[in-house]
Amino acid sequence: METKTAGIETTIDYLLPTSRINRRFWAPGEEYNTGVYAPFPVTVRDGREGGPFDLDVHGFAIGNWPSDIQDFRDQEELRRDYPAEVQRIVKQWIGADRVIPMGGQIRSPIVNREHVQPPAAEAHVDFTTQSANRLARILYDKFAPDGPGYDRFLCFSLWRTFSPPPQDWPLALCDYRSVDDSEGVPNVKVDVDVIPTGDALFAPIPGEDQMAAASIFHHNPAHRWWYFPDMTRDETILIKFHDSDHSRAWRAPHTAFRDPRPGRNVRESYEFRAVAYFEKG
Repeated sequence: METKTAGIETTIDYLLPTSRINRRFWAPGEEYNTGVYAPFPVTVRDGREGGPFDLDVHGFAIGNWPSDIQDFRDQEELRRDYPAEVQRIVKQWIGADRVIPMGGQIRSPIVNREHVQPPAAEAHVDFTTQSANRLARILYDKFAPDGPGYDRFLCFSLWRTFSPPPQDWPLALCDYRSVDDSEGVPNVKVDVDVIPTGDALFAPIPGEDQMAAASIFHHNPAHRWWYFPDMTRDETILIKFHDSDHSRAWRAPHTAFRDPRPGRNVRESYEFRAVAYFEKG
């Protein structure tokens, strides 16, 4: 029996079945999703009351991992120090043999600053099975050419907020057990200098089948959403984008959602993507 916990009645944007070519154009300080979405009412339950959460059961987990970063707005400090910090945390957290960093992103509703993107506002996972397998192999061959190979990999994000609680756009996470493995529609990420308009949004793109692609979701009333209110900068959420071992929870849809209650602070967060490997031998 599901434990009844407190929650917020809000909405989450889901892809409509009528949507055609699904792409996310990414330009500095701006994103545009060609998918057609609509808000659906959901209850986002309080994970501090409903836990504990296990990465291999739910697809996400929260932990207390204080950071040595002094200023999460300082791009030089982040580039210099944070990748090694993520490697250390994730190796200790999940027992991976190797962690290959991909990069990080500041997200905030206030995007009139360099290196800031808006919060993603629809139910999604950042990879498809195909794009995760391809990327994991490319990174391993590039950064561990003499390695023993791997039996399992995990594409993930290490997410933390560095603005004071409570935040106005918290992160919602969907329990893997409430999502069917067949769900999800590919959404290709297209990096551009300026967001195109009109017919250019749907024009053919050479090599599109080799570009990074996320999974986006249609509404399913069975989905069970959770969040962790009043997060501090010492807390991190580890989100599975793709675990090659599908006998475990292998992904967790997620999105930002607006907390409608008064007195919220502007959410600023830093997410760092990487691939963890469990090597042979």
